Amino acid sequence: MFGIQARSATQVLTRVEGAFGAFVIAVDPAVAPITVANFLAYVDGKHLDNASIYRIVTLANQASETVHKIEVVQWGTNLPEDRKPPFAPIAHETTQATGLRHRDGTISMARAEPGSASGEFFICIGDQPALDFGGGRNPDGQGFAAFGQVVQGMDVVRAIHRQGQARQFLAEPIAIRTVKRV
Repeated sequence: MFGIQARSATQVLTRVEGAFGAFVIAVDPAVAPITVANFLAYVDGKHLDNASIYRIVTLANQASETVHKIEVVQWGTNLPEDRKPPFAPIAHETTQATGLRHRDGTISMARAEPGSASGEFFICIGDQPALDFGGGRNPDGQGFAAFGQVVQGMDVVRAIHRQGQARQFLAEPIAIRTVKRV
C-alpha cells in the first residue's frame, strides 16, 4: 500500500526537513481519510513548520515495570497546555478500521483518549503491535491511529532515535524547519 514504487493514485507524499536531514512520508486519504485530512491540514497550513521532535522513546528510558515497551520518535506542534491547536481534535480511526498496522516506519497519531488527537505524531522504530487496536500499550485497547509510512529517509529517523536520552522528553527538542507536500 505504501512505498514509492507501488504508489497509489490517491497517495500523497510529504517531506519533513530539519538540521537532522530529511525524510519522506506517504499517506493515503483513501485508507485513513480523517487522520490523513488532519495531517495534510497541518502541513498545508504550515503549522508543522518550526515544529519539533520532542520525545524519543527507547527501550532504556521506559520504566522497568512497563509491560508493553515501544520505540518511537514523537514530533509535532508540542503546544503548551494553555494553547489550543489550530484545528479541533479528530475522531479516532483505529487500525481495526483502516487495516494499517504499526510497523517499522509507520506514522501514527499521538493521543490521550480516543478523539483527542490533533497535531502530535510519532514514527515507529521497528514493529510495534502493542500500538494497534487491541494492543496493550494504551489501557483503553483502542490503539493509535496509524495513517502513513516513511518511504524515504528511515536512516535519518533511526539516527534521530539514537539520540534518545535517559528521559523520554528531550531537554532540547530537535527543530523541524519545514513539512511540505512533494
